[in-house]
Amino acid sequence: MLPASISKVPAAPALRLCGTLLLSLTALGPAGCRAPSPQTDKSLQPDSRPLVLASFTVLADMGRAVACGRLRVDSITRPGAEVHGYEMTPGDLRRASGTRLLLENGLGLDRWTRRFTDRLGAVPRVTASEGVSTLAIGAGVANPHAWMAPRAALVYVENLRRAFSRLDPAGAATFRYCADAYAAELRSLDGDLRQRLAALPAEKRLLVTCEGAFSYLARDYGLQEAWLWPVNGEREVTPRRMGHLIETVRRRRVPAVFCESTVDARIQRRVAAESGARFGGNFHVDSLSPPGGGAATYLELMRHNADLLVNGLAPRRAAGPAP
Repeated sequence: MLPASISKVPAAPALRLCGTLLLSLTALGPAGCRAPSPQTDKSLQPDSRPLVLASFTVLADMGRAVACGRLRVDSITRPGAEVHGYEMTPGDLRRASGTRLLLENGLGLDRWTRRFTDRLGAVPRVTASEGVSTLAIGAGVANPHAWMAPRAALVYVENLRRAFSRLDPAGAATFRYCADAYAAELRSLDGDLRQRLAALPAEKRLLVTCEGAFSYLARDYGLQEAWLWPVNGEREVTPRRMGHLIETVRRRRVPAVFCESTVDARIQRRVAAESGARFGGNFHVDSLSPPGGGAATYLELMRHNADLLVNGLAPRRAAGPAP
């Protein structure tokens, strides 16, 4: 039985359609019931729903899945933007006017959001990663990229559900329904990734990236990792570190190395050229892609990355004889 509060979503045309679909298709998950992003659909303006701002696009997408159209969830940063050390603009502050809740990742990723609350006053915030079993990226420093593993993303979803229910108690049943449906999608994604990555040979299970953003994914799926820099805010690569990475790739005969969409991949291409590996492409990590870019939602992002990883590290079949 669907919660009655789902039908109380504001009556914008897309949301009325979403409510109709929810009432007629009880199996429909939140991916089919998201309010269009305020960044891309101006038909929702003016919008009377409570405004929730997320520090980056991945977190905003999760928020929209849980809110199911009842809240207006927007991202401070735009698709393709680098999140580490982001510098807010006057336009950001104008868009943030009237914010009722601020979503941050925490773990040192988005400390710059504190300047928003300094300017906006007593806006409550929620740290979406709170409760995640963290991994270290350096001495006493937690790796902030917990969302890169679906099991950890389940913690984010529950934190968002609780925060939205506090903000809008009348929508609690809606948020629970949509969070549960989204969590089911994340568990399905986890199972799919586990099956696909389990097929990689033991000697090829080294994931080489620009940023050390895959510790949680590596932990959950039995991979090892190596990287040029720990986080994108620290992109200084010493000759010693680069030489060590080249030697590791060469010695382990790693077939492909990767980078991320928000940074310059030229250094990693040098690693590939000098080690004999291929450059396997760019993962999406800190930012979604624009619509149609292959990673416009968190679920698309994870599937894009899985395709890239498996295609890069899987053994290549020898070509058969010419007919």
